[in-house]
Amino acid sequence: MPELHPRARHAQTSIFTHMSLLAARHGAVNLGQGFPSNPPPAFLLDAARRAVGTVDQYTPPLGLPALREALGADLNVDPADVIVTSGATEGLLTLALSLLVPTRDGQPAELVVFEPVYDVYVPQAELAGARAVPVPLHLDPEAGWSLDLAAVRAAITPRTQALLVNTPHNPTGLVFSRAELTELVALAREHDLWLISDEVYDELYASERPTSLRELAPERTFTVGSAGKRLEVTGWRVGWILCPPGLGGGLSLAGGLANVRQVTSFCSPAPLQAAVAEALPLARSQGYYAALRADYAARRALLSSGLRSLGAQVHEPQGTYFLTAQHPTWTAESLVESGAVAVIPGEAFYVTSPPPAGLLRFAFCKSPDELEQALERLARLSNF
Repeated sequence: MPELHPRARHAQTSIFTHMSLLAARHGAVNLGQGFPSNPPPAFLLDAARRAVGTVDQYTPPLGLPALREALGADLNVDPADVIVTSGATEGLLTLALSLLVPTRDGQPAELVVFEPVYDVYVPQAELAGARAVPVPLHLDPEAGWSLDLAAVRAAITPRTQALLVNTPHNPTGLVFSRAELTELVALAREHDLWLISDEVYDELYASERPTSLRELAPERTFTVGSAGKRLEVTGWRVGWILCPPGLGGGLSLAGGLANVRQVTSFCSPAPLQAAVAEALPLARSQGYYAALRADYAARRALLSSGLRSLGAQVHEPQGTYFLTAQHPTWTAESLVESGAVAVIPGEAFYVTSPPPAGLLRFAFCKSPDELEQALERLARLSNF
C-alpha cells in the first residue's frame, strides 16, 4: 500500500484541540483553548443575517472588495495591498509558502521566531521546506517576560530570510516596545529580511496601543490580522494580510500571494466577509474595542488575583487574553484529569529550550462565572 508523506505521519493533534477534548471528557472548566465566551456583537450578527442569501458565491482570492476597502480604511493602508484569508492561520501559511526560498546552495531557508512560540509557526515553516529558528524570550521572576535583542542578532545567519514577530505575544501577553521593534527593523534592513508581523491581538492590549511593525518598515512588513480575535468570532475564519506596497513594474505582492492561496481555500466564506466589512467601521465608531478591553481587564484581574491567592506566580500580560503563571505543584495533566481546569502546559510552546518550571497558560476570555468556578475548583484541589 502507498504510504502517507512523513509530514502527515508525523503531524500531531494541536495541543489546544487536545486539551479541549480532555476538558469535555473530564468535565473541567476550559481555560486552555482561546475561544471567547462572549457572544459576537449584535451589529456583526445583524450584518451576517443580511448577507446570507445575498452574498453567497465565490469572492476573488484577494477577498471581497468591500472588506478590503473596509480594512484599508480601518488600518490606514491601500486596499490594493490587502488580502483576505481564511483566518490568520492560512495567512501565516501563505506567507511561509511564498517568502521562504531555498538558498542557492540548496539549504533550507531560516525563519526566526520567538520562544515560547505559537504552535503553528514551526510546522508551517517545515511545510514550506524551511526551518524555524527559535529565540528564547527571557523570563525574570519579578519583571516578567522580555525580548533579548542580542540573542536575535546571534540567531541570524546567511540563510535567514524573515523574522516572525508576534505582538501582543501569544502565550506570554508581552507587547514589544517601539524601541525594541525599531531594533528589529534595523536588523531586518541590515540583513535584508522580510518581517512577518502577527498582530491578531492588535485591539487587545492593557495600556498603550501597541506599535505596528508596518509603521516602522512598510516596505518589508507583512501584517497578519484576524476578525475572529477582534470581534469574538474565532470560528468564522476571516483573517487578512497587509502587504508591502507593490514593487513596481506591474508586480503586486498581494496579487502574488493571492495566487498561492487560491489553491488552498480559494476564498473565505463570502457572507461572513460581507458581515465583517459592514461591522469594522461600526466597531470603531461605537467604541466596541475599548469596551472589550475594559471587560477583559476585569477578567484578567479576577483570574490573576485568584491564582496568586492559591500560590501561583502570575506574569501579568500586556496584551492578548492569555496570562502565564507558575505553580510548584500544578501540571496541566493533573488539573484537567482531576476535573478541575484545562490549561495549556508551557512545554507546548517550546521547541529547543526547556520551559520554565511549572509554566502554564490560562485563557481569561471566558465568562466571570467560568473564571470563578475554575478558581473554586483549583482552591479545592490545592486544599485536598
